[in-house]
Amino acid sequence: MNAPILVINCGSSSLKYALIPAVSGQPRLSGIAERLGSDRAILRLRNLQGEKTTIELPGASHGDALKVILDNLGSCRPIAIGHRVVHGGERFTQATLIDQDVVQDIRETTTLAPLHNPANLEGIAATQELFPGLPQVAVFDTAFHQTLPAYAYRYAIPAELYERHGIRRYGFHGSSHAYVAERLSILSAQGRGGWIIAHLGNGASATAIWQGQSIDTSMGMTPLEGLVMGTRSGDIDPGILLHLMHQCGWSSHDIDQLLNHRSGLLGLSGLTNDMRELEQSAAEGHAGAKLAIDVFCYRLAKSIAGLSCALPMLHGLAFTGGIGENSPLIRARTLTYLTHLGVHLSPNSNGELSHGMEGRIDVGRGLELWVIPTDEEGYIAVQTRHLLDNMSDTPASCHPQEVPA
Repeated sequence: MNAPILVINCGSSSLKYALIPAVSGQPRLSGIAERLGSDRAILRLRNLQGEKTTIELPGASHGDALKVILDNLGSCRPIAIGHRVVHGGERFTQATLIDQDVVQDIRETTTLAPLHNPANLEGIAATQELFPGLPQVAVFDTAFHQTLPAYAYRYAIPAELYERHGIRRYGFHGSSHAYVAERLSILSAQGRGGWIIAHLGNGASATAIWQGQSIDTSMGMTPLEGLVMGTRSGDIDPGILLHLMHQCGWSSHDIDQLLNHRSGLLGLSGLTNDMRELEQSAAEGHAGAKLAIDVFCYRLAKSIAGLSCALPMLHGLAFTGGIGENSPLIRARTLTYLTHLGVHLSPNSNGELSHGMEGRIDVGRGLELWVIPTDEEGYIAVQTRHLLDNMSDTPASCHPQEVPA
């Protein structure tokens, strides 16, 4: 199977895509449609030479954006489509060929991810209409974390809530954590040992990995639990929510808006959810920005220390995601809280690694400290290709290098 895989990642108002060649390291067509459904909808395209183009798509839906993306693929067509699906519940433990039963199961899981799964389903429906008969595969964020033991995924609530309603910890960012874990097994002499991976972006999570499997993770039943994020609170005393409901008259909608859209870095700083802007504002003396960074790093370090309990042995840490890959300050500040674990950061190496660079940032003793750019799209493409490897009569297509810009 030499033709490329089209990877689709639909959000509620966005759509990311990448055409992944069969040969690793080859250039990719990619892009993102943003603000879909509004008069300000746009599509940003990146061609094989890395050149970017912006197309205005006022009022465009996900399907409208996909049609424009299809036009920009030129004469080359993907051999299959891989979809990121955020929540797969307990049923889906690996990449799955999409049929109507799978679509229905994803729909039934929507209550566990009301902000994500409906958008994922919209992307599936749109691509099925545009690519009738083409194999389509769902790769679930939650699948990688299905190896968690019961003592890690169960909440201390009545058992019937788990048994009847599936209320348990599922974990997310599975494609990113799985990709970085695989890279660590290749890059490090420790191989598939004990690692903690911090995926840090507007959404953030940390995962304990043992022998290539997820053993525990910071996110829970939804992507709201765990670390401080861009606009999400992460862990919070449930009593606060009861107080807001009973004493302040807040509705469930009010609380949802607070926890998912007004908290995290944005809420702490009063400025922005963008870590780059916060770092600049903190350097200029803004107290809220300084506090947001301090809380973010302390809570991350606290989570890493806690996750280390899940591992028989800890060999090292890895940072990934937009913040993890590009912010030496956040990495250094976090690691100052973890010297008791045997952390010895190299300031020079740490300062030199950003903008897609991969490498170690320790001094050569103690825990290995890595920065590894994630490739969720590449991982989804690999999972899709593996699933379809034994399928016969695959349609002919051009070589990935022949995909026009």
